[in-house]
Amino acid sequence: MSLAEAVARAGEAKDERALADLRREVDDDLEAAARSANYQERAVAYRAIGQLRFRQKAELLRRGLEDDSPACRGSALLSLELLSRDHPREINSVRPLLHTLANADDNAAVRRLAVICLRNGSPQRDTVVLLQGIAEEDGLERDLRETAAKVAAGLEKRANTR
Repeated sequence: MSLAEAVARAGEAKDERALADLRREVDDDLEAAARSANYQERAVAYRAIGQLRFRQKAELLRRGLEDDSPACRGSALLSLELLSRDHPREINSVRPLLHTLANADDNAAVRRLAVICLRNGSPQRDTVVLLQGIAEEDGLERDLRETAAKVAAGLEKRANTR
């Protein structure tokens, strides 16, 4: 079964056991695709990690966040966001890398995805300050600034309710 087929079947999986069976079936293929020289294959592999809820592949996602290809970084960020919705530790473990991507990546879409991922992490002060700085930076795209402002406000609200 290809990764694409496994991902399609993951959306139809009725329970966690069926998903675990899918993960077991494509484990080797996913590893191989993530190590491929072809950036498109790597991007598919990084995206599949999130769609298959493959938490054991967190180290592969970290590699995806550091990939030379913006498509791979974006796919890894999408998966990280999916995996972190109920588990902020996924974000907290790569927070410095997300800060770098949000603040300095050459690709605006990657920057925006990194900001969105930070929304799911713990409301740490350094993250809020970084996001507020991005929101106030004049030279950036309006969409990125607005997203950063919304995420910073949400994190501040969560920090104040604790």
